[in-house]
Amino acid sequence: MDMVMKLGAESPVVILSKSTCCISHSIETLIRGFGANPTVYELDKISNGKEMEKALVELLGGKSSVPAVFIGEEFIGGSNEIMSLNVRGKLKQILLKANAIWI
Repeated sequence: MDMVMKLGAESPVVILSKSTCCISHSIETLIRGFGANPTVYELDKISNGKEMEKALVELLGGKSSVPAVFIGEEFIGGSNEIMSLNVRGKLKQILLKANAIWI
């Protein structure tokens, strides 16, 4: 799990995803729509992806592992959490606070 948290702290927005996951792509597109440039790790394309996915499942209490979104070095959650923040108008504020966007 330390490895996942370390990756989450690498840039203002980090998304752990899979290349075949349309929900992950949608979340990435949403965040890019605010002007952020997330660092995206596709777990099915990196050498230690399986190990990282197991750590994510542990972090999420056994739930689906991707997408997993970190903003400002904090684990925010998956697609449900990101969409909820967006609907409530709070996602932009979090991105601003993390210096992921400036306006």
